[in-house]
Amino acid sequence: MGIDRRALVTRHTIRRTQTDPQAPIQLGNGELGLSVDCTGLQTFPELHPSEGRDPDNVGTLLGTQSQWGWHTIPRDPEPELSSAVRMFDTPRGEVPYVDLSAKTSASGPEKGTEDELWLRENPHRLMLGHIGLAPSAAGLEDMTPEDLTVEHQELDLWTGIAHSQFTVGATGFDVRTAVHPDQDTVAWSIASNSIHPLAVTLNFPYGSGAWGNASDWVDEGHQTTVEITQDPGRLIIRRTVDETQYVLEINSDQPITAHHVEPHTILLGLQQGTKPQTWSLSVGFRAEHPVDQARQTHGTSAPWPDATPEVFEASARWWEHHWSTGGAMSFARSTDPRAAELERRVVLSQYLTVINCTGSTPPQETGLMVNSWRGKFHLEMHWWHSAHFALWGRPHLLEKSLGWYRSALPGAKQTAQDQGVTGARWQKQVGPGGQETPSDIGPFLLWQQPHLIYFAELLRQASGMEVACQYADLVFETAEFMASHPVRDGESLSLGSPLIPAQECYGDLKAQLKDPTFELAYWYWGLDVAIAWREKLGLAPEPSWIETRDLLVRPALRDGVYPAVRAPILDRRRDHPSVLAALGFTPETPLIEKDSMEATLLSVLQDWDWESTWGWDYPMIAMTATRLGRPDLAIDALLMPAGKNTYLSNGHNWQNEGLPLYLPGNGGLLAAIALMVAGWEDSPDYPGLPPGFKVDYEGISLSPR
Repeated sequence: MGIDRRALVTRHTIRRTQTDPQAPIQLGNGELGLSVDCTGLQTFPELHPSEGRDPDNVGTLLGTQSQWGWHTIPRDPEPELSSAVRMFDTPRGEVPYVDLSAKTSASGPEKGTEDELWLRENPHRLMLGHIGLAPSAAGLEDMTPEDLTVEHQELDLWTGIAHSQFTVGATGFDVRTAVHPDQDTVAWSIASNSIHPLAVTLNFPYGSGAWGNASDWVDEGHQTTVEITQDPGRLIIRRTVDETQYVLEINSDQPITAHHVEPHTILLGLQQGTKPQTWSLSVGFRAEHPVDQARQTHGTSAPWPDATPEVFEASARWWEHHWSTGGAMSFARSTDPRAAELERRVVLSQYLTVINCTGSTPPQETGLMVNSWRGKFHLEMHWWHSAHFALWGRPHLLEKSLGWYRSALPGAKQTAQDQGVTGARWQKQVGPGGQETPSDIGPFLLWQQPHLIYFAELLRQASGMEVACQYADLVFETAEFMASHPVRDGESLSLGSPLIPAQECYGDLKAQLKDPTFELAYWYWGLDVAIAWREKLGLAPEPSWIETRDLLVRPALRDGVYPAVRAPILDRRRDHPSVLAALGFTPETPLIEKDSMEATLLSVLQDWDWESTWGWDYPMIAMTATRLGRPDLAIDALLMPAGKNTYLSNGHNWQNEGLPLYLPGNGGLLAAIALMVAGWEDSPDYPGLPPGFKVDYEGISLSPR
């Protein structure tokens, strides 16, 4: 008998009777994200503060963001990226890298030249607007959070519908909220015992390059206009924010009125004399003119739904199908008291990664709720966000963001060419146009390079070579860079400076670093897969790929333990313990000895600075322990009681006040548990589960061997 999937999912329905400031409920479809307070709208943004990295510019976790909504603050002339280029000595001569004149801060306001800061802040993801209950709906002239009493709120994961019951003053409200799965449309069903006409307030900010606050509440630089249509239940709001233009289409089941309260605040309500107790309202978002090559699969080509019921029906239908297909995992038979919490994290992480990580571009680390790094996405994090979709029987959700790489391919090839090599060098911190961001770290990272090969191999395993072939050109351009980038070091080939390993705390030595252990192993595995792909496709081998793979220098060993880098001789016990990713995240390669990696794992667990780690480090450690046959250490790592391994009541992986959610932790958890439960070819059964964890699963694929 199979898993009762509905029972599995619904036992993790989010229910609350009070506001959780860190954890608003989030709805979305991968292209549009909406987070709401306990009113089911965005009535009290101050109840969910986003502190960011500037205490004088606090934002909110109540976001309305999209994959297509980007904004650039005008500047004449606009700084050229070339203003941030610095030359570095390499065996190929002087090579240009985008750099930053100051050290990147992990906590406080950023430093750099004016041009560098502008390039870091632009383009930034735009807050499309806040939609909240209007005070007049409760018979009030103004209202504050003190007027709110939360009766009950729940998010039904099986349908994707939030249900909120509350009072404002003496007036009771019942609100249901949903996002259409295929269109960028939000719908509300609002019921009230008020004698006053129902109304909502729409507030529209200017764009902001601040960390953690995508809204600048100024009147200048943007326009908000309302267009009345012949249909009394429909109107259009047009937004122009410098070069960015987008549209909201409002559909109501009853005649509505709209007028400006402020230049960018619109009061939308039912006409006087209309029955005030119920209101069905939908708001569709659409980019008028795409900017920065933002992709427009939602909200452009297809019409908006006609009515709120259609949105609710589509949401319920889509989510039921989603949960009923693909992978599922139940911990109900486990006796370990930690199993229930692990199951909660697994179910909620599946939900959240669908909302935030299945769009037409790679996701930002904080998804579609709040900006980190200005909404730009980090390509080295893409694996942690999205690889699990293929392992959980949903490869199509991984594919949705892979097309972006083809649009970014010319820039990636140009970067490689400028640095004297061939193929495509994938950037690190980019917006939708693919332009690198000035940083003293990002442009020097290498570990994102094999990710595309890993994605394509996952798709090949899940869907066959015919589907995977669509990405062969990207695989081969990636492999070409990986073959041409290493430099001769005696009889071997080396990953030479300048570089920064995934353990970024070595960044101050980027002009000296050589041969990070993880990157060497991942490089070998990626080239090996690309070489096998050419054989599978009946293509002639590329001798340089084979030579590079076979001549890669072996990682250093010191006292039986792998260090982070071969040179210089250092041992920093903070930040990502990414040396462990050389076996676990990376499948087995001849470069890594299991006994030495086990000694490395035990060394890390003994005295690492856990406060300096990040959310994906714990799944990474669990994968290493699993590959080494240490399920006891795997489950302990996955559930380690560490600050950045915290999972909030809404399922998000909290890091700190400046990074209040972190989706690489959620996606990493799902990839790790798939490895721990289903294993890989010829692995033991349940290789990462110790006694006390009895897991039933279906639809989970083997991880690459």
